[in-house]
Amino acid sequence: MVGGVCCCCSALRPRYKRLVDNIFPEDPKDGLVKADMEKLTFYAVSAPEKLDRIGSYLAERLSRDVVRHRSGYVLIAMEALDQLLMACHSQSIKPFVESFLHMVAKLLESGEPKLQVLGTNSFVKFANIEEDTPSYHRRYDFFVSRFSAMCHSCHSDPEIRTEIRIAGIRGIQGVVRKTVNDELRATIWEPQHMDKIVPSLLFNMQKIEEVDSRIGPPPSPSAADKEENPAVLAENCFRELLGRATFGNMNNAVRPVFAHLDHHKLWDPNEFAVHCFKIIMYSIQAQYSHHVIQEILGHLDARKKDSPRVRAGIIQVLLEAVAIAAKGSIGPTVLEVFNTLLKHLRLSVEFEANDLQGGSVGSANLNTSTKDNDEKIVQNAIIQTIGFFGSNLPDYQRSEIMMFIMGKVPVFGTSTHTLDISQLGDLGTRRIQIMLLRSLLMVTSGYKAKTIVTALPGSFLDPLLSPSLMEDYELRQLVLEVMHNLMDRHDNRAKLRGIRIIPDVADLKIKREKICRQDTSFMKKNGQQLYRHIYLGCKEEDNVQKNYELLYTSLALITIELANEEVVIDLIRLAIALQDSAIINEDNLSMFHRCGIMALVAAYLNFVSQMIAVPAFCQHVSKVIEIRTMEAPYFLPEHIFREKCMLPKSLEKHDKSLCFLTNKIAESLGGSGYSVERLSVPYVPQVTALFPSDKKPHKPRHKRKDEDRLSRRKSIVDTVSIQVDILPNSIPSDDVVSNTEEITFEALKKAIDTSGMEEQEKEKRRLVIEKFQKAPFEEIAAQCESKANLLHDRLAQILELTIRPPPSPSGTLTITSGHAQYQSVPVYEMKFPDLCVY
Repeated sequence: MVGGVCCCCSALRPRYKRLVDNIFPEDPKDGLVKADMEKLTFYAVSAPEKLDRIGSYLAERLSRDVVRHRSGYVLIAMEALDQLLMACHSQSIKPFVESFLHMVAKLLESGEPKLQVLGTNSFVKFANIEEDTPSYHRRYDFFVSRFSAMCHSCHSDPEIRTEIRIAGIRGIQGVVRKTVNDELRATIWEPQHMDKIVPSLLFNMQKIEEVDSRIGPPPSPSAADKEENPAVLAENCFRELLGRATFGNMNNAVRPVFAHLDHHKLWDPNEFAVHCFKIIMYSIQAQYSHHVIQEILGHLDARKKDSPRVRAGIIQVLLEAVAIAAKGSIGPTVLEVFNTLLKHLRLSVEFEANDLQGGSVGSANLNTSTKDNDEKIVQNAIIQTIGFFGSNLPDYQRSEIMMFIMGKVPVFGTSTHTLDISQLGDLGTRRIQIMLLRSLLMVTSGYKAKTIVTALPGSFLDPLLSPSLMEDYELRQLVLEVMHNLMDRHDNRAKLRGIRIIPDVADLKIKREKICRQDTSFMKKNGQQLYRHIYLGCKEEDNVQKNYELLYTSLALITIELANEEVVIDLIRLAIALQDSAIINEDNLSMFHRCGIMALVAAYLNFVSQMIAVPAFCQHVSKVIEIRTMEAPYFLPEHIFREKCMLPKSLEKHDKSLCFLTNKIAESLGGSGYSVERLSVPYVPQVTALFPSDKKPHKPRHKRKDEDRLSRRKSIVDTVSIQVDILPNSIPSDDVVSNTEEITFEALKKAIDTSGMEEQEKEKRRLVIEKFQKAPFEEIAAQCESKANLLHDRLAQILELTIRPPPSPSGTLTITSGHAQYQSVPVYEMKFPDLCVY
């Protein structure tokens, strides 16, 4: 009876339940009953409306088996669910999916690793199924949390721990694939999900023992590594996640990376951080690269008060990101990048200066030294980043960056720079000048402008050649190297490296082109400024060998890139003036510096004589060099710049044959058609106005020993002063009264307040100013020389006058001309109608 009832009850049960029950064998070790599974699959495909009931019943049985720890039946149920999922693709599968996900969640919640792995595998299979219609109500919050937790498994058994972590990573990968392909994929990019997914992947990626440090895409993992190695699998999933990121959700995927690196203190050392951002930069779409760079800059601002090594680690990561982004799209925030980097450069110098000022004796000095070295690491990292970023920019953007950086360089006496140096002090200001010029040197490297005006506009050249940048030999070196980068448009600088006497310049194979009109105009406008900078730079007391080498290279590059016949004459005049200054030694230079200048002049005249190929000029230069080799080798660069070189005691006793003579050079060049009139006029450096005429510069805080070398030179026109002293004791009282009556206030007023006198004086001053502004320098010098001669002749005539002696002298005349002074000369009726000195 009981059996009959049971049979009747079994017959009355719904067919889908009977089909589901039949797939479970009596012994779970036998596995799924395949024949009955085929019947169930056929039934589900034929009656898709029954899928939700089939799923619900399977979920009920699976839940019961999980609670009873009947793992065999759990495996059979999940296998049946997987086969049904793969076979059914109708719209009625939606309710079935809910039951399926419910069963997967049950497995993931269980404490048994095998069931967790089983549930993960089923979810991955489900994630690979493309559904016909989107699901608007399904969410995967639980699965994100659970898979992320599995990625951090701390099981005592290493094999089981690895298995669980691999399952968690594969589960996250499944969630990403499912949600990205879904219409509502934006939900996975929400911060609460990314804050779980990204750190879980990075946690497993840290297990990579060897990080590829090459600048290039990291190698793709093999299929076997993906399945066995959690680190490789996590990296692959991380790439896939970033590759699917779009403009709107890029930041949400990148920010958790910073949080993870901060929390685990992975900026120092930063190998893993660099590896992560290489993956990021190569995985995202190229047009979004600037978003990542902005995020790195923002994080650098947030960590600006951290230790120098942490900041250096972030900057090095930025360098790697920039190196990759520069090959593609950098974005519109170029100036923001440089502005942020320069701001942190200033902060680093400020921290370094404060540490130096606050350092004490003992162990504190050791700590201060360590901090200084760390800050130098930060500064070098910033400079490398600026240089690499700038060198990869197009020319039009690079010129803007050059102007931007130059505008940050503190130039004493001006307020044009935009960098706050109020907290740096003198030492810090010098340090920031060096750092900024080094950055500028990196940016200008490889820059090729068609015309020199484009590379060296006035707004850039004036502050670059500022006298305040000549305070230190290292600053002068950097300024010259920047100029070389911009002048050398044919890559000749490497051939000119090192100051030496070149036997045959033709062997260097110098590349040059015909000087264009723009370059000629540039030299007419700015040539004197360049000459003055070189002239004064040669006479600095702290010059070292590198300074002379760079000055020689400057002269050679001007000759190659910018020299026409007029410029060649000016450069020769400059070289002769340097030779004369070394011999006369008005600046009290040491013997090494005097011989260094002589060697520089010899090397340059040897170079320029062969460049212009005038045989007589070459012969004269070669003869002087030959005599120097025999009698005064310390006048040649190969000897003076050796470690041990015998120096002479004085240069005054040397024969003229050791010097380059102006008349010989003029004679040789004149025979070849050069206009040599200006060679007879000694070179005098002109003061170039770096500031507007209506704005006087402030007094520099760094005073040089001599504010300008020009102040030591004598003017072409000697100062003439005439002073008349009235001696009342030697004049009778009646004469004094009579003189007083003749020269009264009214008489003086009438003499001064004449009609048109003020207008004539204004017009006269205007003409003089206009003449000095527009007339050629040689014409002004010649006129001043003629006026000087006129003054001397006039004074001589005055002193030789035959004067009728009066009853009593009316005064004395004191005349000062140059170094001669004449006193107590009687003064009578003397007029100087055309004696005028401007």
